[in-house]
Amino acid sequence: MKRISSEIKEAKTIAIGGHVRPDGDCVCSVMALYHYLKKELPQAQIDVYLEEPPAPFRVLEGIEEIKSEFNTDTIYDVFFAVDCNDERLGDALPIFRRARKRINIDHHISNTGSGDINIVEPERSSTAELLYDLMEPELVDVEIAKAIYIGIAHDTGVFRYSNTSPHTMQIAADLLKFGFDFSALIEETFYEKTYFQTQIMGRAILGSVRFMDGRCIVSMVSRRMMEFYCVSPKDLDGIVNQLQGVKGVDCAIFMYEIGTLEYKVSMRSNGLVDVSQVAVKFGGGGHVRAAGCTMNGTYHDNINNLSREIEAQLKKTGE
Repeated sequence: MKRISSEIKEAKTIAIGGHVRPDGDCVCSVMALYHYLKKELPQAQIDVYLEEPPAPFRVLEGIEEIKSEFNTDTIYDVFFAVDCNDERLGDALPIFRRARKRINIDHHISNTGSGDINIVEPERSSTAELLYDLMEPELVDVEIAKAIYIGIAHDTGVFRYSNTSPHTMQIAADLLKFGFDFSALIEETFYEKTYFQTQIMGRAILGSVRFMDGRCIVSMVSRRMMEFYCVSPKDLDGIVNQLQGVKGVDCAIFMYEIGTLEYKVSMRSNGLVDVSQVAVKFGGGGHVRAAGCTMNGTYHDNINNLSREIEAQLKKTGE
């Protein structure tokens, strides 16, 4: 790969990992890098460590190669931490720390770099976009192109978010030249929902509440509700985006219960609120318009704490 080929050319064992609760950009970036390295270093052992990806990403070739068990004593020559810093690697963190060389590739503004080599570019739409520009064009094949395209599509909201740049669109155009059915891939991985996913989304939207003069909206799903609808955290993707689509809302918050007085929080913004700054206050991170964190306390206490940070930012903008 450009900029790092000389750092990995002697590697015999390579591991790739992404963040906990992997999203589309994470899964696709990891798989694109996996296929690319197999072509660039055909003699190397290459392993992918990641929590089990959501079912729609089974459209990606080689997805079954992902190792979701992390009990290995292998000391890898190189470990790529993709789409996250080391703190979000979850159970793959010990493997990362044992590696002889650690390379961090990410686009999150909250990532200060956790590798021996850090390629962190927050201006990118996605880690998938960044990876594409690191690759030698002659080694990119249709499977790599599909993974990069889906990753970019997911982190740009199918090219709707403001992080979509002319360069992003040029890359997408280049990828379409490989001739895959991009429309079907977007439908299957981004829009298509199961019956139970649709039900829990409807329940979450129905239970949403607007506050701060209607500029914010929040909804929550409890563990009891998840059990009733037979869904897991992976089935909750897209709910926060639906909340953000409500007219007049500057910031949307969605949280779901993961333990006693413990919630996973996702936030979306139209740009007036830098939700990455809000998330960092509570140990999380992300982008200006999309970020998340884990919070402890009651649902209402968490909303009050988030509200103070959001209100402070809205006052700074004067809008």
